[in-house]
Amino acid sequence: MAITWILVANASLARLYANYGPNKGLKLVKELMHPQSRLKNKELVTDRPGVIQSGPGGSYESHTQPKDQAARAFAQELAQEFHKGRLRKAFGRAILVAPPNFMGMLNAVLDAPTGKLVSTRLEKDYTKSAPPVLAERLGGCICL
Repeated sequence: MAITWILVANASLARLYANYGPNKGLKLVKELMHPQSRLKNKELVTDRPGVIQSGPGGSYESHTQPKDQAARAFAQELAQEFHKGRLRKAFGRAILVAPPNFMGMLNAVLDAPTGKLVSTRLEKDYTKSAPPVLAERLGGCICL
């Protein structure tokens, strides 16, 4: 049976679990934290908004909030972790669990071959759930 990686994440915390089959529970593989995503926008900005040159005599200000940029950077970090795991053949199937906004960021940065290994996407924030509770909540997904 293939190993299933289960990512339970939000914009500032991610826990990566492995499941080795039905009734085997969850084993914590890695915990990643991104404290920048917990900061307020004004705490992430050191000076005036960035100005981007668009050509001769023109420029525009970036409208992406610093907090969103921090969350996207964390999503990219998690996508890289999955990419590396896929290349090492560390898992054969994946389950992603994240709040809707962060799930969208994850989906946007996962490469296509890794994305094909994702069998289930749950738009929930279960980052505060203990592994036994999480295993119970995901029981139907894990036993596929």
